[in-house]
Amino acid sequence: MMKSNKLIIVLSSVLIIASCAREKSSSTGWEYNNSKNGGFETNNKFQEQITGPGLLFVEGGSFTMGRVEQDVMYDWNNVPRKVTVSSFYLDETEVRNVDYLEYLHWIKRVYSQSYPEVYKKSLPDTLVWRDKLGYNEPFVTQYLRHPAYQNYPVVGVSWTQANDYCTWRTDRVNERILINEGILKEDPEQVDDNTFNTEAYLAGQYEGIIRRNLRNLDPSTGEKSRQVRMEDGLLLPKYRLATEAEWEFAALGYVGNTQEENTNERKLYPWNGSSLRNGDPKNQGEIMANFKRGRGDNMGVAGNLNDNADITAPVRSYWPNDYGLYNMAGNVAEWVMDVYRPEIEQTTISDHRNFRGNVYTTQKTDEDGFIAEKDSLGRITMVPVDVQGNVYRRNYKKSDNINYLDGDIESQMGIDWNNFLEETTTSDTARVQIDKWNQKAEQYKDNAKTGNSSEMYAYGESSLVTDRTRVFKGGSWKDRAYWLNPGTRRFLDQDQSTDAIGFRCAMDRVGAPVSNQKENTRRGADYSKKNN
Repeated sequence: MMKSNKLIIVLSSVLIIASCAREKSSSTGWEYNNSKNGGFETNNKFQEQITGPGLLFVEGGSFTMGRVEQDVMYDWNNVPRKVTVSSFYLDETEVRNVDYLEYLHWIKRVYSQSYPEVYKKSLPDTLVWRDKLGYNEPFVTQYLRHPAYQNYPVVGVSWTQANDYCTWRTDRVNERILINEGILKEDPEQVDDNTFNTEAYLAGQYEGIIRRNLRNLDPSTGEKSRQVRMEDGLLLPKYRLATEAEWEFAALGYVGNTQEENTNERKLYPWNGSSLRNGDPKNQGEIMANFKRGRGDNMGVAGNLNDNADITAPVRSYWPNDYGLYNMAGNVAEWVMDVYRPEIEQTTISDHRNFRGNVYTTQKTDEDGFIAEKDSLGRITMVPVDVQGNVYRRNYKKSDNINYLDGDIESQMGIDWNNFLEETTTSDTARVQIDKWNQKAEQYKDNAKTGNSSEMYAYGESSLVTDRTRVFKGGSWKDRAYWLNPGTRRFLDQDQSTDAIGFRCAMDRVGAPVSNQKENTRRGADYSKKNN
């Protein structure tokens, strides 16, 4: 018996020693996470991305993007083409009034004393409800702030304001993660530039109230602890608007009716079939989304309010699609990231992660090459990338790529500025190219003024399409059924808003396109069972 106990003790000791053994590099044989080796760290704890608050996982894939029914508006601006969308995350619902009020409260509390204009800039335009021949004053004064509407989608928010909300949400979520992990303490006294910003924190320009920083394994710093880095896997990527391709893909939700790469039914709406009414025996005949059935018919008749909403409806109304996403048709239309352009030749459109609107920036640096001091609101200053610094790049040269191959001057002239500096290696060649561009530019400007140009947009003169024009998708409470088709698209200036446009946030998926997390495997069918 004594020998048996000794054997157990020896085996236990061996297991403990084995479990404490550090992983070694398969390339060099040196141990990871060892301060004696220089302290290079790896982290296997967060190999699977956690799901941010409010988000659902959208497994990506290929689909036919674009219009799939008769183009009754004759816009011809969404020719069907096959594209691939990477996996990503998307809000389960539209952003609610209560969500936006939380944002406004934080902005007012933190910036109102020194920078009241920040709060004023963030306010939704409640006057969008006004109708010269309609009585909508109750919505002007009550819709945003009355508790009865707190779970309704926020409206009156411009594309610019929606992006600002996404930035704020990123910082609040990442700050909460650090608090929950015991890194930071809550700090309700944050004001002005002493506020948590993810980029400023990673740049070492925000410290906060420290509870317990991570152990520092790098002996060269002389510090026993350090702040969290992106390599630790704790912090989430940015909340952002979805791209047009992502939004359309998520709205269609083909994950629910695809088997072995075969889609058994082409969808006209986010649900199967061409009917706007529920075919399930439990809910047969009920309207599937919040939209305008016809002139003067916003919600049915008294005693049988079929869609139960004459304006917007609570964000979890109706049935979610097969990704579990609510109101991807109807209720409010939604902003997406893309700059609007009428459809260009399919050969010029990327078939992977399709998006128009790239403006590449980088962190501003000081004269010594270090990241410049954060601004008065606590944020790192971003500046456009430098063309001269990208001389040897093949994939891009300049910062603003919104107009790339869209029919503008540079595209019409056949000059690819992504390769311009690569081709103009001598001063003589560069001078010839620049002279050519200047001559053509003047010609196109003259043609635009006289109305003779059909080869490019007369931005701001005879066209509503500019670099500020953004796409919004999906039908709304005041739209007819045609706009419920995810393939339809419309546009509006990025600083304008309406009573029928809201938004929801998205997030990049880091790592594998499939997820093993339990909360990422939910499907619309599960929600339907819960709500029926």
